[in-house]
Amino acid sequence: MKKQEKQKDQESQETFYTIADLAREFDVSKRSIRFYEEKNLISPRRTKGNYRLYSKRDRRRLRLILRGKRFGYTLDEIAEIIGFNDVDFDEKDQIRKAIEFGAKKIGDIRDRINELQLLENEMLELGQRLRDRLLELEKK
Repeated sequence: MKKQEKQKDQESQETFYTIADLAREFDVSKRSIRFYEEKNLISPRRTKGNYRLYSKRDRRRLRLILRGKRFGYTLDEIAEIIGFNDVDFDEKDQIRKAIEFGAKKIGDIRDRINELQLLENEMLELGQRLRDRLLELEKK
């Protein structure tokens, strides 16, 4: 990220990012980032001109949100894992929740794999029956 793209708060010297910075860095649309804000998953500061400025914390949360989505979690599940709705949620709680949700997701994936294997077997059997029938018809 280019230095001029980062905004510095004069009082705290904390680094802030614009919506364009984050959209470019994470290859997501600005609309997606605004949506996560609407869902209270991130909460940028506003300048006097009403521009959004995202903190390092917002940036970390956005990374976790996108990772959670990639793993197939809903936004509600992501919020629960990260503890957005719980003020007293510490890192240990977050890790426990991530382990719990991860185990559930792995179970769902295994169930889906089993379903797909059954479907594959059924399709292979059907294909063989159809080939056998075609041979039968071609012999007549």
